[in-house]
Amino acid sequence: MTADLTYGGYLKLDQILSAQAPRSSSPDEMLFIVVHQASELWIKLCLVELDGARGAIAADRLRPAFKHLARVAAVQAQLIQSWDVLGTLTPADYLAFRPTLGSSSGFQSHQYRLLEFLLGNRNRAHLDAHAGEPEVHAKLEAELARPSLPEVVGDLLRRRGFQAGDGAGLEAAWTAIYRDTERYWDLYELGEKLVDLETRVKLWRFAHLQAVERIIGRRMGTGGTTGTGYLEQVLKEGFFPELMAIRTSL
Repeated sequence: MTADLTYGGYLKLDQILSAQAPRSSSPDEMLFIVVHQASELWIKLCLVELDGARGAIAADRLRPAFKHLARVAAVQAQLIQSWDVLGTLTPADYLAFRPTLGSSSGFQSHQYRLLEFLLGNRNRAHLDAHAGEPEVHAKLEAELARPSLPEVVGDLLRRRGFQAGDGAGLEAAWTAIYRDTERYWDLYELGEKLVDLETRVKLWRFAHLQAVERIIGRRMGTGGTTGTGYLEQVLKEGFFPELMAIRTSL
């Protein structure tokens, strides 16, 4: 135990609290910065927990995986609520400092991209946004070289004796699990936690869309993105389509 370790020293508060550097005179820019910095910290924790869940599932240790996924669900609640805080920013508030953002955009968040890659939404074209950041680019490439969470789940089902080699096979496997929950209780519980994960990611995306639409309407986003158009598109993207499909066929 280090006797001279302080609260601020342990948490590196001098670094964290000095990391907000507004580029305008608008008092509302601080809100914008803090919300996004806090979100990046929460995403960092999600990545740690989801990687832990992936490793536990790969090792067929589902109880630890459930703990990781439950923690991610709690973090996602914080991320969803963060858009309510940002939503207190009015269009006039935002336009007062928007020019200072330059070409920066949330689309450039490499942690968000790592999250999408880990969850199986893998589009190599998204690496282009980080072509000038060798370390970030290497992290994204490393994630693409690893099995995604849906792939690890599929491997688990096959090890448990299910013929789950493609979409139809995965759907048949989950159908069998959900029709005999007593026999496959741990897999059933895993399925429900994965559905919860996907649902919360979609709620997070929707809350983001609503906040952006409230603040900038249908105008282009910073960094040349399509703003709400892009956010509407990603709302349709899921990670565990077979688990969602069996709700109809059960």
